[in-house]
Amino acid sequence: MGSVTRFPIRSKPSTLVSFERKELTAILGTYGAGVARGLWRDYAIDHLRDAAIFSIFRRSCETPLFRVEKRPQLARRQGAYAVIAATGLTMKRGPDLTRVLKVLDKRLMALVD
Repeated sequence: MGSVTRFPIRSKPSTLVSFERKELTAILGTYGAGVARGLWRDYAIDHLRDAAIFSIFRRSCETPLFRVEKRPQLARRQGAYAVIAATGLTMKRGPDLTRVLKVLDKRLMALVD
């Protein structure tokens, strides 16, 4: 006779990091300013096990110009939030999302002038 194979049971469900409503409001406010100036046209949101990523694109067929990342495991060290440029350069990192997003606001103002 054949044997019965049991499927493994996970002890705890895999959790994903996600943005809260307040965080998304701040990010989409900055993104909307870039769209209004005609600089950005598309975005993507990724929820991973260790990070939530908001990617900003000039065109949807390109690589992202900027990424806003939330990494909770870095909250006590460097800060959970970061803005990363297309080259991989971390433009700003910190514990307060609104302060971190100001680097994008400054960038928008420089491009308009």
